[in-house]
Order: sequence, then C-alpha cells, then structure tokens
Amino acid sequence: MSKTKPLYNRLALIGVGLIGSSIARAARAQGAVGSIVATARSETTRKRVAELGLADQVVETAAAAVEGADLVIVCIPVGACGPVAAEIGPHLAPGATVSDVGSVKGSVVRDMAPHLPKTIHFVPAHPVAGTEYSGPDAGFAELFVNRWCILTPPEGQDPAAVEKLAAFWRLIGANVETMAPDHHDLVLAVTSHLPHLIAYTIVGTADELEAVTRSEVLKFSAGGFRDFTRIAASDPTMWRDVFLHNKDAVLEMLGRFNEDVSALTKAIRKGDGDALFDHFTRTRAIRKGIVQIGQDSPAPDFGRAHEDLPHEPLPKPYES
Repeated sequence: MSKTKPLYNRLALIGVGLIGSSIARAARAQGAVGSIVATARSETTRKRVAELGLADQVVETAAAAVEGADLVIVCIPVGACGPVAAEIGPHLAPGATVSDVGSVKGSVVRDMAPHLPKTIHFVPAHPVAGTEYSGPDAGFAELFVNRWCILTPPEGQDPAAVEKLAAFWRLIGANVETMAPDHHDLVLAVTSHLPHLIAYTIVGTADELEAVTRSEVLKFSAGGFRDFTRIAASDPTMWRDVFLHNKDAVLEMLGRFNEDVSALTKAIRKGDGDALFDHFTRTRAIRKGIVQIGQDSPAPDFGRAHEDLPHEPLPKPYES
C-alpha cells in the first residue's frame, strides 16, 4: 500500500458492482482514501460486500453512506441517479465531491444537479472500462490501468476539486480527460453505445433464425459472432438505461450507421469489389491505431489462450 497521504479521508460508494468494487479494491491498494463506506440496494449484495472486505463499513441506505464522506461515487444505472441524488442531497458534507461512473453524462447532470447543495462539488465521471461480468465479485484492482476516465464537470465547478478527482483516478491507474457532458455522449454513442446495440441485434437475430438451430449457432460461433456475444452479455439494466438516457446521440449515430450499411449493401449487390476493399482497408487502420496507442493488445486472437495439440495422433480421415 502507498505510504502517501490519502487524497480523500472517507469514500462513500453507492452501488458495489463491477465498477464500484473495482474502485474499492484499487483505492485501498493505492492508499487513495482513508476509509471506505459502501451501500447497495440489495441486502444480498451488501452481505457479499462485507464478506469480501471491500469496505470498512457497509450500511443500508445511501443517506447513511454519505454522512461525513468527502468523496461520494454513485455506481448505479444512470436511470437511478436522480432519485439517489435526492436522497443523499440533505446529508452531504460541505466541501464533499460527488461523482458517478455512468456511461451517459448529459442526463446524469440534468437529473442529479438539482438535488445537490451548492456547498458540494459535482464532478460526473465515466471510467471507460469494464467487462461483461457484474456484481461485487467481478471487480479487480487493475480494471482502470491505462483506460480512460472522462470527467464532465458542469460549468462553474471548482477547478481544484476537478483536479483532485482527476488525481484520484490517475492514482488508481486511469488516464484522465475532461470534456462537456453532451460532447461525451456523442463520442460514446459512436465508440460504445452503438457497438453494444449492434451486438445485441446480431446475437438476437441469430437466436431467432429458424433455419439455423440454436446448437449450431453455439457450436460454430466463429470469432466475430463469439466476440459479439461477449458484448451482448453485458448488464441489461445498465444498457437499457444507457439507450433511454442517450437517445438523441444514439439515434443520430444509428442513422449514420444505417446509411453506411445501405452503401455496403449496394456495393455487394452491384459486385463493387473496389468499394468494399477500400472500406475494409480504411477500417482496418482504425484497429491498428487502437493497438498503437495501447488501448488493446497486439497479441493474435486478442491474447486468448489456445489448447495444445492432442497427445495421441489423430485418426487418419480415410484409408487408401
């Protein structure tokens, strides 16, 4: 554990799923906070958080969790952020920083800000990191290493408070960027929300095809479909709220996507190989760029382990 003085004395986590539990693990490993108090809506989750030792104290309500905390991070689906802000508002300590981890920022600002007192610092955030798993057992301290955390403070927030929260995220491994909430939502509609919508659609279409049995879909899932299923396994509550709360940006990007699909459809129908080759060459360069800036591994097959050859020789396919 780091020997430096903690950035915050008391961290309150409201919601302890994948992101919340990873924040708890990383903050403790780095000595970023003096103590951690946590709460979750489910009694089962609260019990598991206590069993895992993720917090120094586990309480039943969000209002109780924020008492005396100088950093509050709301780690729940974006659709629930407004009611939680209304609950915690009267109990926040003056000078505390309130943040979140939602994938949509415009609606979070609109839903939370009216309930928060002027005596606190409101700095919404989005750590662009995650897996397809959820719950307090799914978290790990290294989740945010070399991933981006985007801060979207509303106008008028104290720059020192914003920088202190940025320092917190950097301490637990993240790169930090600051942008306007609505701009964040447009960017993430392209890089995250639309890909998830496509993944859910592709997997749903395959499941509904009567001409292909379910067992064949599972058995012969090639790399592309297999990777779509990983994305489509994400938390349905969280993603339902993302699409409902970032509707305008997602619909704009979906419209552009449909135009591109139409162009590719036309190229396939006309047998226009040059158009297809040019498009695929351009998009291939995007993948290379992501690897070059360290946002994914260059290892083949995304670094997946492959089984060894069988010890016994395979039978000959036929005898001459």
